[in-house]
Amino acid sequence: MTSRSRTRPSRAVEGPTLLEAAAKRGKFEHLSAPLADRMRPCSLEEMVGQPELLSPGKLLYQAIESDHLPSLILWGPPGSGKTALARVLAHKTKSFFVSFSAVLGGLTELRRIIDAARERRAFEARSTTLFVDEIHHFNKSQQDAFLPHIEDGSITLMGATTENPSFSVNAALLSRVKVFRLEPLDEASLVVLLERAIADRERGLGAREIRTLPATLQMMARASDGDARRALGLLEASAELLASGELELTVAHIQRAAEERTLLYDKSGEEHYNITSALIKSLRGSDPDAALYWLLRMLEAGDDPLFLLRRLMIFASEDVGNADPGALAMAVHADSAFRRMGMPEGIFPIAHACLYLASCPKSNAVLKALDSARKAISQWGALPVPNKLRNPVTGLVREHGYGKDYHYPHEYEASYVPGETYLPDRLIGSRFYDPSDQGFERKIKERFEKLRALAEKKT
Repeated sequence: MTSRSRTRPSRAVEGPTLLEAAAKRGKFEHLSAPLADRMRPCSLEEMVGQPELLSPGKLLYQAIESDHLPSLILWGPPGSGKTALARVLAHKTKSFFVSFSAVLGGLTELRRIIDAARERRAFEARSTTLFVDEIHHFNKSQQDAFLPHIEDGSITLMGATTENPSFSVNAALLSRVKVFRLEPLDEASLVVLLERAIADRERGLGAREIRTLPATLQMMARASDGDARRALGLLEASAELLASGELELTVAHIQRAAEERTLLYDKSGEEHYNITSALIKSLRGSDPDAALYWLLRMLEAGDDPLFLLRRLMIFASEDVGNADPGALAMAVHADSAFRRMGMPEGIFPIAHACLYLASCPKSNAVLKALDSARKAISQWGALPVPNKLRNPVTGLVREHGYGKDYHYPHEYEASYVPGETYLPDRLIGSRFYDPSDQGFERKIKERFEKLRALAEKKT
């Protein structure tokens, strides 16, 4: 690499930032920064939560302590500590630490960082740890750029993502890294974090000598949905509401500060599909209360009502089917009514259909019938239509046996021809649809049993 390329500016941040260095010295100089940034952990001991990862004896803890990190991806929701953990590693590791944002940076900048890492390894015998924040913003072909440099040891990759790596990281990269899942912080961990921020005179609010009750901190933690950044932001906003000379932080302050908070929900991310899954499983489990809760969580977070109505229509066929033939009609009517009414009144037919589907009998016999029929088609291919079922539309095809020996069901008792078959010869005797004992499907099953009894009587 030429000297010119070495002097080219980069958006990457090498080593700890000024903010973190000041915090580590205990002389916090940037009090204008948000409280959440000022309170970022400076050591492994300051990290809260994540006992499955950061307790003594755990794989990640041991790797950090020994400074022998594998290439890894930190996967977790916002505010769970991914970036905080990366900053701690920046202080602790003896390798050269480079921070890079997949949102702000591009492949050209990444190549410069990797070229510098290769030179550092060749001439200084020093490894480079590359932290890539929001790694899921690189598409899967861009992610391939990391592969050869992980394999030859030029870099140790540390990625952070809020998205499920199974879907957002390509398989080749996943096979070369370890994935560590960070959970939302529990209330106890958030309370510890809030207490620390209130007491810390260098980085936190300690100089203001604010007082509050444990119950108030617990309420603040509960309102933060496991997000440390949100908890500290709520604390800071609540403290700003204190009048001059007022020191007691109360529930009323928290409620006022939390009025505009948004639900933890990403309409295009993993949480969207998690809550959709919870809704469908609640419907399938015949729990109208849970189904309505998850439905409202999605609507309140701004999800598309038409997406929800589509899911309800699918559910009506897939999980209710003929156990209640009116279920699909109910879902379709709700869709039609919503399109005419719009919001906010349109929430009523959506909730109406949701509660009906959760409460009615369930059967997946339609789904199982489809799967069985597909397997037969896959196994046997395009079997010929028996002559008796073919369309005898012309004299020529009738001469070739089209329509011969076909019996018209309406000329028989119960409009049923005992012993007649309608499948290709190879599949005669196969049964794809097996009605359940649930709801109306029980009547269908009883009818089939009577018809089969007629066929057996004839033989």
